[in-house]
Amino acid sequence: MEVPSKARGADAEQSRALLGAEHPVRVGETRLGPQFRYDLRAPRLEELDRFIVERPIRDWSLVRWKDVGKPVRVENYASGKRLWEEKHGDTMPVKTSWEMFNRSFHSWFVKDGPAAQRAAMRRMLKSVASLRADEIASVFQDLQQVTLWNLAHRVTDTIWDPRGKRALFRGLDVKRPRILFLGAAEGYEAMQLYAMYPGGEAVMVDYDAFCRDHRFGDFPEDYPFLGYHPATGSARPWYRSEMKLTYLVEDIRKLPFGPEFDIVLSVGLLEHFPDEYKPECIDWHRKFLRPGGYAILTTPRLGWRTKLFYHVMADAMNYTYRELMTVEQMGLYLYENGFNILRHGWIKTHNGIVAQPR
Repeated sequence: MEVPSKARGADAEQSRALLGAEHPVRVGETRLGPQFRYDLRAPRLEELDRFIVERPIRDWSLVRWKDVGKPVRVENYASGKRLWEEKHGDTMPVKTSWEMFNRSFHSWFVKDGPAAQRAAMRRMLKSVASLRADEIASVFQDLQQVTLWNLAHRVTDTIWDPRGKRALFRGLDVKRPRILFLGAAEGYEAMQLYAMYPGGEAVMVDYDAFCRDHRFGDFPEDYPFLGYHPATGSARPWYRSEMKLTYLVEDIRKLPFGPEFDIVLSVGLLEHFPDEYKPECIDWHRKFLRPGGYAILTTPRLGWRTKLFYHVMADAMNYTYRELMTVEQMGLYLYENGFNILRHGWIKTHNGIVAQPR
């Protein structure tokens, strides 16, 4: 399914002007909305260095697992997963767990953060005042979750992390690239890449139709992605209505493409595969790349912030197998499976790697 752009030419300029009038965020500025942060700061490439911590491992052939250790599995699963498995007397299928995760995760993205936090605080105070001990623990958990989500996604913007993603994506030798996003969810990173390297096409793939119809379908039209004007190279915001985007609901293993993409991208995909399946996952990034193309991958970074996030947000997040890893561990998986690492480092709470097949 191709998602048609809703504005072209003069219509695009008018659409952009209307969006800018409704949400006045100029290049170089940021504004906090009720659900997320609009952020057009750091318009110059040289400003992005401080938003990524790059690690200079120059010879990956010398890196050993005994030195970097193995990823940490996230074991505290969502109650919805546990209840499903008790009801069905079986392990939840991978596709079902992904579908349940998407619906849960999306319900957080569409929350009005401050309003949800105030409502949770009122419920907490009411429970304490009435000495309803049976409710206090549950209400306190709700308050913890909405407070952490509001901080992580809306205030500090660690999930979308536009400046960190632009720091990771900068400097690619591409022009009007074709981009393939595997396990695309709402498609955020493909749209950021499109804004930075405009004029090509982004094909997003997920095997849950909910992602196309809601996570991507409900993505805010007024969200600006900081990128460049293709004729002048000057900074400008791009909106999804101006991009050539295609969204396919399909199993990655059944995609009809050959090696035809300049960039193959995945965000938060590799960590959902135990070691015996990681080579297959990594091979998907190679399979669809043109010679000289780039594979870009991110995973949640092992650290106290991500451990806390996945502990507090377990009921919202932990439906699937998940690992937290260091960028050295992530890079070693890629190197051992036939990739050269061009850039590796971390951005806020995610590892990021840009690589090419050997």
